Amino acid sequence: MSGNTAVGLARFLSAEAGGAVSVSNVRQVSAGARRRTVAFDARRGTDGRRLVATIVPAAIQRLPVQAEAQVRELARKHGVPVPAVVAICTDAEFVGAPFLVSELIDGETVPRKVLRLVQAAGIGERVAAQLGKAMGRLHAIDPHDAPAVLPGAAESDPAGTELAEAECGVARLLADRPVFALALRWLRGRLPDPPLRRVLLHTDMRNGNLIVDGDGLRAVLDWEGARRFGDPMHDAAWAALRMWRFGCDGAEFGGFAGRDAFRHGYEQVGGVFDADRFRWWKVLCTLGWGVGLAEQAAAHLDGSVRDIVMAASGRRISEIEWDLLMQIRPEG
Repeated sequence: MSGNTAVGLARFLSAEAGGAVSVSNVRQVSAGARRRTVAFDARRGTDGRRLVATIVPAAIQRLPVQAEAQVRELARKHGVPVPAVVAICTDAEFVGAPFLVSELIDGETVPRKVLRLVQAAGIGERVAAQLGKAMGRLHAIDPHDAPAVLPGAAESDPAGTELAEAECGVARLLADRPVFALALRWLRGRLPDPPLRRVLLHTDMRNGNLIVDGDGLRAVLDWEGARRFGDPMHDAAWAALRMWRFGCDGAEFGGFAGRDAFRHGYEQVGGVFDADRFRWWKVLCTLGWGVGLAEQAAAHLDGSVRDIVMAASGRRISEIEWDLLMQIRPEG
């Protein structure tokens, strides 16, 4: 597979450059259910570069690769740390699917390794603040400047729309779970008004989609879920869910540090942190993840995706129920 990938990448880059480009040292650095990422070395004459190809089969693209590249470059232009896009290929003939080529950024991406690195360097507060700054800079971008193909409408009610989708998911997959019914009742009773300002969202900016080294946050990855005109607290809440802390449950944001560090970074670049909206979105995002786990388990059970990891997802729903109860319990 790596040999075929190397040949395909070399052919594409040679055509792009208008001259022979050689590709070597191809190695897979991640392989999710949707995307495959390979790092490689490219050379044209005496000029060598370390690059990454993100390969996305067209059948499962959440965004066309062109749109993902555009939103990444828009974010990078506004100070969000994102690997620079080098080339875009929409043709499946080279490596079997469309792909993006980006600069290689050194650092760690595996969440537990990230946390070990951060703890050893004593930079948890710094990384949480840097995450807040990255998100604040993203939210400062005019969403009208983002590709029109991104989901989200300027006059939308983000909370109402997302709650309706969650209700459908619970009705379809979790109708017999009283904690989810209780959480939905809590959410309905506290549904916030549309935000004063709708923003460009990443929707998955959390530990696991970050590159971190000993100096802190280097880059934000995986922009396939970007959307326009969302509630900024949606992004903030998703980053704070317990499953992205990987055992460091006392550090709300990614296992790095608590809320104060993130909030400081976010507000330092002009973001407005609304604690009440944040709490509402955190409950909805937790519930939404529970629906997602149920969908994965259902896909295994109905035979559409026979995978033990998908099957095991269903066993984690009880963890989500605990999280929901802890989040909606009366304060005081």
